[in-house]
Amino acid sequence: MIDGLPARGARVRELDLEIPPRRRRLGSRPLKRWRYVGVYEPGLMLCVGEAHVGPVPRRWWAVAMPDGRLVERTTVGRGGLRLDGSRVRVDAGGVRIDLRLEEAGGVEVVSPHGGAWIWTRKQAEVPARGRVEIDGEPRELDARAFIDDSAGYHARQTAWHWSAGNGRLDDGRRVAWNLVAGVHDAPRDSERTVWVEGEPREVGPVRFAADLSCVTFAEGGALDFREWCVREDHTNLGLFRSDYRQPFGTFSGELPGGHRVREGYGVMEVHDVRW
Repeated sequence: MIDGLPARGARVRELDLEIPPRRRRLGSRPLKRWRYVGVYEPGLMLCVGEAHVGPVPRRWWAVAMPDGRLVERTTVGRGGLRLDGSRVRVDAGGVRIDLRLEEAGGVEVVSPHGGAWIWTRKQAEVPARGRVEIDGEPRELDARAFIDDSAGYHARQTAWHWSAGNGRLDDGRRVAWNLVAGVHDAPRDSERTVWVEGEPREVGPVRFAADLSCVTFAEGGALDFREWCVREDHTNLGLFRSDYRQPFGTFSGELPGGHRVREGYGVMEVHDVRW
């Protein structure tokens, strides 16, 4: 076991670890790593991502609409998707996405996991500007993105619940959140974060409803969720198995500290994976 874990914030860079992890094996465990970009707006939501388990890539994108329409693709090849640093591009299946992200820091966490360690950096309220085109209908986008960069030597069997979103409080201030149970979820120095006007604050443990209709805070308060549409994947390749559900939708309720959410948009997720 590595001393000093879990660690959050500036203390992460004081650890005697390669942060983020480089592509190598730790004993019998391959490095797992991914980058996820989400944009959650009232008229359109989207996500673009790329994950690697050892040398094997998996890429995906999805665009969700309030009326329940979902256009998506998952592939082991490029599939018309490019994540080049802070630029996101998709050209496939009648969908074109071209976004530039103005990244600046984020909340870093390193946690022990199954005798090894895992790292994540979460960024919220990242300015995202560009264009989304669906079946020849373009939309200019000037929004705020959520970015999840993660890597580590996760246990062979890993499962988690997760939610990310953004919106407005009753008093008009901007709010965003990143909530999790299953990974990086220690009572303190977790990745659980609520941002108000861009200022992050760690919050205590959370509990997710089995049907993903709600997430409840140990400190008091809860967010209720209403689904627009859902991305799902159920893959069984023997040594690799993944059961995944990530609905897009709207949120309402109360965050810790008495912050009432007037309008919220984002995702819930449950993922059980053997890798």
